[in-house]
Amino acid sequence: MTESSTSGAAAPPGSVRPHLVKRHRGEGQWAKGHFTPLNPNEQAKKDDDGLNVRARIENIYAHRGFDSIDGQDLRGRMRWWGLYTQRRPGIDGGKTAVLEPHELDDEYFMMRVRIDGGQLTVAQLRAIGQVSAAYARGTADVTDRQNIQLHWVRIEDVPAIWKILEAVGLQTTEACGDTPRAMLGSPVAGVAKDEVIDATPALEELKRRFVGSKEFSNLPRKFKTAVSGMQDVVHEANDVSFVGVVHPEHGPGFDVWVGGGLSTNPQFAKRLGVWVPLEEVGDVWAGICGIFRDYGYRRLRNRARLKFLVADWGAAKFREVLESEYLHRTLIDGPPPPFVPATQRDHVGVHEQKDGRYYVGFCPRVGRIDGATLGRVADLAEAVSSDRVRTTPDQKMLILDVPGDRVEWLVGELKTLDLQVRPSVFRRHTMACTGIEFCKLAIVETKALASDTIDELEKRLPDFDTPITLNVNGCPNSCARIQTADIGLKGQLVQDANGDQVEGFQVHLGGHFGADAESEDASGAGSTGSFGRKVRGLKITAAELADYVERVLRNYQADRRAGESFAAWTARATEQQLS
Repeated sequence: MTESSTSGAAAPPGSVRPHLVKRHRGEGQWAKGHFTPLNPNEQAKKDDDGLNVRARIENIYAHRGFDSIDGQDLRGRMRWWGLYTQRRPGIDGGKTAVLEPHELDDEYFMMRVRIDGGQLTVAQLRAIGQVSAAYARGTADVTDRQNIQLHWVRIEDVPAIWKILEAVGLQTTEACGDTPRAMLGSPVAGVAKDEVIDATPALEELKRRFVGSKEFSNLPRKFKTAVSGMQDVVHEANDVSFVGVVHPEHGPGFDVWVGGGLSTNPQFAKRLGVWVPLEEVGDVWAGICGIFRDYGYRRLRNRARLKFLVADWGAAKFREVLESEYLHRTLIDGPPPPFVPATQRDHVGVHEQKDGRYYVGFCPRVGRIDGATLGRVADLAEAVSSDRVRTTPDQKMLILDVPGDRVEWLVGELKTLDLQVRPSVFRRHTMACTGIEFCKLAIVETKALASDTIDELEKRLPDFDTPITLNVNGCPNSCARIQTADIGLKGQLVQDANGDQVEGFQVHLGGHFGADAESEDASGAGSTGSFGRKVRGLKITAAELADYVERVLRNYQADRRAGESFAAWTARATEQQLS
């Protein structure tokens, strides 16, 4: 589907007839004639498509250096190629919201390598490790969007990095920006015994047709996609998700969800109630993305995500517009996916594939790894005759296709790299965002604190075996999905016992995806989950994090009923028990 052939889609701003332009500002919806840019971001995108900045990077900025970069390119369009300036060292969290962008900018970049579906070959993983070691001071973070982020990248080195990555089929195209970001997919697509359908062909089609296409390179905000034949891609929190489901008449296909997102205004996605066959995923995705492009709110960036449009319209109207204006046909009604506990989604451990071989899932510590270790993981995969490595939406990694007689050898070798296949519940279920070390939006440090907390909890609660998710975020934007964690921590400045302002967190308790067996319909009929409970006035300092988590978990152990989950317990616990 192209923009010019889409009924209801907007023509480029320069071609609009004057009498069609609304005199009022509205919400900035192109489909309603609101083409006048209403904020600096929209003006920058109107001035030049973000995809065009690559030529300037290669031909000008890489030769003339950081100071030659145009401001709109530096803090806007370069994101279309996976580049953000990172935070200048030494700036404390109290200055995050008060300094001007140029005061926060370091002369180095974070570079996000796009890994759709988390799918990597050994050669690709080795190439990322090579780039990390040569150009990024050895840094590498596995993200909860299945990407790998590098830091300390110089603008002078970007063309050389692209050359290495693209030689093995990797890219940074639209890894950031107001674009279709990297698309989540099951890391065990095609090999899992319990998947409904292998979604790999759909992901490959979406990437081939739409990534880097100017049809969708100017969206109101970022657009997050998940496509999986099973429930392992947090489909409840994406702008659009296709979830494997079996239709009683038509067989395996996908249930479609729209309008999910967390950040400061969290909303679970809503089911459209349709069943889509594998071969139609691309067209339906394009229709949904087209609605976002044309009807999305462009006036205020804090209301520009698709979730706000879906909340205003409702699922029924959204489906009607999709069918009548974009697909020009009626979609098939379909059933919801069955209930699957969220604790079964991360694929850590040793699991048999449907072909009799095994996949081995392991835990980089809160997603942090380094280039040399990535190279060693590539070597280990090659040593067990595998050419398939995967990243997950939980900051984990997998090696597929491992022969049964090589599994324990591989587990042992990974352990020597501090990559645990059989980790503690704390190592397995703790996530952390980038934090103040590199992120210009962050208020507090996250990665090192989360890692240290894991060590402390393993010492203090060595026999604790109930899965508890602990998600640590450096600001309110919820890159680490704090609202849907058992213990979610939102970074902010707090007062310690002496009245001094220090790094700390607001606490969210009992959040989760999917139905909770104790309190909801376990059939999972469209169940999305629950956001965590906030206890009034409950804030903790970073220094007391381990003490707090230990205290709450001991209270849970002492008071829980038989089989009661932590999430269910927090819903009935007293504020004193949770404090």
